[in-house]
Formats: sequence, C-alpha cells, structure tokens
Amino acid sequence: MALEQWALPQLSELLPLDEESLKQIIVYADALPDAKAAEHLQGLLGDSPQALEFITSFNRHRSAAAVAKARQASDNKDSEEVNDSKDEELPAYAPPLHRRPHTNAVIEAGHIRARDEQQMQNLLQSLQIQYGIYNSEIEPEHDTDYYCNCPIHNYMRLKISRSGVQDMWSRAVMYPGEKAYNDNYQTPTIFSSNPYRRRVISPYGYYQPAWGPQKPNPDCHAMSIHQTIQLNNTLNREAQGRIDAQEPKITIWDDSELNGAMSNMTIATAGDQKRRAENSSDEKRQSISVSPRNDSTETSGKSSKLASFRKSLGIRSSEEKAVAKSKKEIAHARELRNAILAEEQGRWPDEQWRQIVAVYQEKVGMTRKIAHLRGRQPIQYLHLLRAGYFEPIPVAWAGAASNPLKFSIEATGGWRGITPMWRGYEDAAEERLYWVLNHREGSVGMRLKPDFISAMDMARARMASAVEPPPEYYSVNDTCHLNHTSSGYSKQVMPAPFRAYDRPAVSTDDTMVLLDVSGSMDFDPVRPNYNKYLITGYSRSTQPKNKDVAKAIIRRFTDAMANHDHNFRGYDLTTFSSQAHYIGMINHQNLDAMWRNIRIGGGTRVMTGWQKVKELHFQKHSASAIHHPVYGWQAGPETPMLRLLLLLDGEATDMDEFELDLLGLSWAHVTIFLIGVDGCPHHHRHANELQRISDVNHHVSFIDAQGNTPERFVTHELLKRHLGYEISMSEFEQMEELPPYSVTA
Repeated sequence: MALEQWALPQLSELLPLDEESLKQIIVYADALPDAKAAEHLQGLLGDSPQALEFITSFNRHRSAAAVAKARQASDNKDSEEVNDSKDEELPAYAPPLHRRPHTNAVIEAGHIRARDEQQMQNLLQSLQIQYGIYNSEIEPEHDTDYYCNCPIHNYMRLKISRSGVQDMWSRAVMYPGEKAYNDNYQTPTIFSSNPYRRRVISPYGYYQPAWGPQKPNPDCHAMSIHQTIQLNNTLNREAQGRIDAQEPKITIWDDSELNGAMSNMTIATAGDQKRRAENSSDEKRQSISVSPRNDSTETSGKSSKLASFRKSLGIRSSEEKAVAKSKKEIAHARELRNAILAEEQGRWPDEQWRQIVAVYQEKVGMTRKIAHLRGRQPIQYLHLLRAGYFEPIPVAWAGAASNPLKFSIEATGGWRGITPMWRGYEDAAEERLYWVLNHREGSVGMRLKPDFISAMDMARARMASAVEPPPEYYSVNDTCHLNHTSSGYSKQVMPAPFRAYDRPAVSTDDTMVLLDVSGSMDFDPVRPNYNKYLITGYSRSTQPKNKDVAKAIIRRFTDAMANHDHNFRGYDLTTFSSQAHYIGMINHQNLDAMWRNIRIGGGTRVMTGWQKVKELHFQKHSASAIHHPVYGWQAGPETPMLRLLLLLDGEATDMDEFELDLLGLSWAHVTIFLIGVDGCPHHHRHANELQRISDVNHHVSFIDAQGNTPERFVTHELLKRHLGYEISMSEFEQMEELPPYSVTA
C-alpha cells in the first residue's frame, strides 16, 4: 500500500491514464524481479530522464518495503513460536495454488486500450451517419481558426485525450528502431512525424469553407486511396527489411555456436596481444642492430606512439571494436533466448497447455513456420508470441465488448498492428488471419489482402458475372413471389461445381442452425450509389426483407434434413446480434411459433453466437471432450462432428476472428449462406472474401444469393455442402417432400 501511495502520483505525471489503470501497472510491476520490472516500466514510459528516475526510485522504494515486510514476518514468526506443537502441524494436503494470469507489455496495453476502444468506434460511426459520410475509412472534418464545440471537434479532442493509451500501445508493439506517431490535428504538419500527413491528400481536398463541416470530394478521395495504398506498400517493405536485417546472425538456441563465437573472439584477442608482444621484441632487436637513422624504426615508433595516444583518449582500435560488437551480439542473443523461454513458460505453464497449443499449431498448419521463426527469426517470434499468435483464441474474448483482435488498425492515425507489415489492414483480426494464410503449410505464394481498389474491382467483376438461375428450380412458393416485390428472379452468381473435401455426414453428426438477427435483417433492402469510390447515398431495392428469405431457407433446409436423417424432433436454432440466444429445437410443425420468439436488432457479432453453439454441442458430448479454463472446450477423438448452417446478411464485425477460429478446428464443418442486395458491390466484396476462406479451409463452405432468391436452388446447393456429397436432382426432390410427422412427434 505504501509503494502504491508513493508511485501513483509519480506515474500519473508520466502516463496520462486513469487511476485504476495506473494501479494495475504498479501492482504488476511490483510482482516482477527488479530487472524485469525495470524493463517492463521502460517499455511503457520510454527512456526519458524523468522515466529513468522513476524506475530507479520505484525499485528502491519496493526494496525498502520488502525489507519492512520481511522484518514484520520475522516478528510474527517469533510470536507464534509460543504456540503449542499442535498448532504448528502442517495441513494434511497442500492448498491449491491459484496461478496469477500471465501478462506482458502487449497484454497490459491491450487491457487499457480495450476499455474505450468500442466506445470510440461507435462514436465515429454515429458521427459519420450524422454528417452523411458513408465510407467507413473517412472521418468527418471541420477546419476552423477558432475554438469550436461542434460534435466533430469534441470527437477530435477525445482522440487527443487517448494519446497516452496510443503511446502505451505503440511502445508495446513496435519493433526495435521504429518510432511512434499520431494524427493530432493540433500539431502542424511540418512538425509531425506522421508520414501520411505530408504524402497523402485529404479526401476533402485542400480548400473547404470553414463555416460548416466539409464534404468529401470524389476525385480527392480516389487520389487519397491510391496514395495511401502506395505508401502502405512502401512502408511495409521497408519495415520488413529492417527487422529481417536485425535478426541475430548466430543461432540463439545452439550453445556450441554461442560459445564458439565467444572463443573465437577470445582467440583473436589473445592473438592480437601475442602479435603486439612479438612486434615489441622485433623493435628491440632492430634498435640494437640497425642504425638509429633507419626510416622503418622511426615509422614503427611513430605508430606505437599514435596507438598509445589513441588509447589514452579512449579511441578503440578496429579489433577492439569488433570484439565489443561480438560481445554485444552474444549478450543480446542470450537475453533474447531467456525472454522467449520466460514468455513461453508464462503462457503455457504445464503439459496440458502445451499439448493444446501444439495441436492448434498443427491444425492451423503452422508448426514448421513457427519452428523456423523460433530458430532463425527470434525477434519476430518473440513479438508474435507476446501477442498470442501461436495459440487458440481465448473464449473470454468472444463476449467482451472489445478485445485485442477487435482493435482497429489505422496507418494514417498511427494505431499499429502486430506484424512488421501491418499497414493496410482494418483490424488486428484481419492482420492475424492473413498472416496465418500467408505462412501456413501448403500455401503457394503470398496471399495478400486485396487493397480497397482491387477489392472493389473484383466485386464489380463478380457482380457482372451473374446469370439467370436454372429454370427447373422455379417455385411459386418462393418469398419473392408471395410478397410480389417484383417479377421473376434476380440474376445469380453460379457457385463453383461441388467438390467433396470433408468426409460425408454420418448419423452421429450434430446439425445446428445459427441465424444473424442484426437490425439489417429487418431493414428495407438498399444498395449504395457510388461516385468513383465515394458512396453518395443509397437506393431502394425491390426484393423481400432478409429475415423473410432466411426463414424460408431455414424451413426448406430443416425439412429436407429431417427426410434425410429421419430426425423429426428438429434441430437446434441459435440467434445472434450483439448477444446470442438459444431459441430451441425447430421443426416443420413448430417453426412459426418458435420464430415469434426471435427478436431482431443490434450489431452483427458472430463470435457470440459461435461460442453459444459450441457450448450446446459440447454439453451434449462432454464425455468425449475436455474443458480448458482459457481456451474452452477441446474435442477428443470420439467427439461427433458439428455441422452448422450459418445465415448472414452482411459482414459481421468479428468475421475475421470467426474465420481464424475455424482454421484451428477439425471437428466442425460450417456452411455459410450469405443473403445480399441485388446489384450491391458490398455484397460481392464480402462474397469474394468468404470464397477465399473457403478455398483455403475445407471445413468452410459458402453459398450466396442476391435480390429475388430462387430458394430451391439455394437449398439444394446448401445441402450438398452441408452433407458432403453430390445430391442428384431426383434425390433432392424426394428430400423436399414434407416430413411424415407422427402425432407424438
């Protein structure tokens, strides 16, 4: 308590954080050894004179507190010795040890950043809606020469108030030699270290009236995107090259190589001393036998005097510099090795943890890459290790308002990612997902995330490839015909011919349905209007609401599944938006009644629903699985496969996190149905992303439809992928027949 009372006001002057955050930093640093505490605090505070003075004083104060505590403990022990022997007996068993959760600078900075990360993202979205800005990458602007209390300036001041959090995050995730920057509008461009402020034009252009909020300019916005993409690529290449060059030239895990480098350095030093001694003896012999006027003797004497003079000034020779450099490299290698071992032991403290992590790395296909990083690129390995790249996603993250995978990445604002090539990603989950896709076994070439312009061009090309659906799937009972929204079906992008990768479904497999019930499911469908890459508004689309299409597909799908596997009790239905809810077992008879229990509204957080589905699955099959306190349920060899139908009407905010989680699972097969607006580039952009995931993860299948949907065609394609085999048209028609429910069913 005394240490906290002393350190709190001191630390508040160095870190502009709230009191609770500062207390957490003090408690954590106090639990570390002196050297580790100093390293941790320096990583948070930097190396300014004030920071170094605080770190020194912190260790001195806690040493004094430890001495006082030890003295008090000794006094207590002396007083307890008067108790009888019965009181001195040890308990019959050791009390359970409560393990302190592992932490490091990245985790600590993440905890603090997560407190208001979602709040800031929600505030930005509200401002964009208020001022008619429909592109998520554009922030509202209002330039004035006077103090302004408008919502835009209040938001900008809130961003500035988070500068301490941003500095803390930057110090935690930066690689050696990198410098932090931000987008503080109060700092003149000429004094800013932000490379984007000088080299990227504003989407609003150069000249805008100051009496009101600015409006983005389509030409300037397009130019801004081009310049940002080009600068991202340049800075990413430079950053990766710099860190690759800083990796140790010797293997830090080979003691013989480290000792060999040290012995070579010692031998070289001894050789230099021997040569100097021999040169000195030669000079003596030459001085006896050669005339004093000999030029070589004079030169040798001058060299000797010059060497002595340089040494007296503290100027080292090239040999001494080489020795010092070798010593520094060897010390750094050993320090790096110790840091990696300490981090691994802290993250994975026992055999069960290490086994779960090893299985995860194997399932994801990263075992060899991770081993290569650990052996040949240890700086990058330690960096990614601290960020949790090599282990499953903790289950607690799914229900949290924000977590390290939800953190936004803003290259123009200085909010960094984890890898050296972090610029260009939207959030940390997308960055980690593509890092895995680019480095997993079997990947050919770099699977780079398409930039904004490439993604839009591919979306428009996909949209142009739509054709009329096969006429044999026509049904008068389709939702678009019953609602009379417009005549006929919309053109559809035909899925690739079905290919079976997973084993076909068996009777023990567990089929469930997960439904998106976010607010957009009940909206009147609209499509964006573009001027180049700038969205200028929205137009109404004549098609049914997404919730009605979803209900129709669920009815057709579950009826066909009941005929296939004779499970007339029905299938578990779970819904999700901002939270997840288990609706119950649905079948043909009770679907309408169960549908009335569904409440539509909220965001689109698929991970909340995914965690609920996993809990339901493992509650049924808990005997064949184990539950880990951090990583959640782990399937065993006898755990039945979960086959999930997931219905979405847009991109979930945590879709990359969901796709990343699926990469490490072999006991689940997910078939995704994406409902879209006719002629909407956003829909086709998301469809392309899902197709890329389906191409690399054979446990994920994908079907989409836009506009007026041919529901029989969609259902047939979903069943093929869900059941894992080619279903003929005649078999599909038999599956479509109404299930023969009994009276007691």
